[in-house]
Amino acid sequence: MRDFGGIASLHKCETKKNFFNCETDMTSSIAVREYAGSMREEWDAFVESSNNGTMFHKQAFLDYHAAGKFAFHHLMFYANDRLIAVLPGGLAQNGRDFWSPVGASYGSLVTGDIPFEQSLEVVDALLSYARECQWNNLYLIPPPLIYSHKYSQHTEYSMLYRKFGFELHYISHAVELKYRDDFLRHFDKTARKTIRKVLREQHIRICESDDYDTFYKILLANKARHNATPTHSLEDLKRLRQLMPEKLKLYLVYEGDTPIAGSLLFLCNAKVVLCFYNMLLYEYEHRKPIYLIMHETIRWASHSGYTWVDIGVSQVPQATDPMTPSLSLINFKERFNARGILRSTYHKQLNQ
Repeated sequence: MRDFGGIASLHKCETKKNFFNCETDMTSSIAVREYAGSMREEWDAFVESSNNGTMFHKQAFLDYHAAGKFAFHHLMFYANDRLIAVLPGGLAQNGRDFWSPVGASYGSLVTGDIPFEQSLEVVDALLSYARECQWNNLYLIPPPLIYSHKYSQHTEYSMLYRKFGFELHYISHAVELKYRDDFLRHFDKTARKTIRKVLREQHIRICESDDYDTFYKILLANKARHNATPTHSLEDLKRLRQLMPEKLKLYLVYEGDTPIAGSLLFLCNAKVVLCFYNMLLYEYEHRKPIYLIMHETIRWASHSGYTWVDIGVSQVPQATDPMTPSLSLINFKERFNARGILRSTYHKQLNQ
């Protein structure tokens, strides 16, 4: 993924004065407006009621970033003064490349359950706006289809029809929660046996927690093992907890009184729980705490009415090819009846 760290807010599409009417070759007109802080309530309410929006699309989420860290340039799309789509994003390459998301996991166009023709109009309006701003490239990363309340790929097909291509694909894995209380029977034999053994061991326990300091120590130690650093600082996580307390859920696993593992869940929307961090102290790996975490996460999500648990991408971070799959990680996730889902980057070059 591209690093947007340190990009200042350096570019606006000044020629349009933050408002742009795109007359397409169809019968309707889409108005495109650049987001301003006064629109926050309208924006977040739209995302919450949308078909494919997630916590990552909300201004409440993006507010955890320090002011000026990114060149944000969010867009709102109106049909007859009615908001029908939003697009969070920002600018790189001296203001010539637009990325969505910036500073989040998922971006791209958020819409209601709109018909295909309107989806195409929105994509055409975006392309017209981008050309007016003299942008060179668009990069859009939508959430996978499982995040949509009503399955629809109108927007994705509209982009492909307008000759967007793909830059990258990542493979994520997700567990469908269709078995509810009977989910354990659909794990593989090793997972079932391990979980039952851990559940019998009374000195190992898992509980919901608000102790982000302890979790972050586990996170740092785990990442150091892989010569990596966390996506978020401890201050970032505490800020997110403050901004969106209803969207974060933290588990800690203890051996006796010693914390040995933890999991931070993002409750992305009403359908999907995302395991953003599943971490353990490797000296306790033999206690199999991640099996306990997966059991409790899927149990809780099933009982809470969610449809999917997204366990995240399964790539080898150090590989030359960023699409290189981590076979060991994928094999582990498949123990819990997880299936592969694509996380794709759509790309449109505009200066051809």
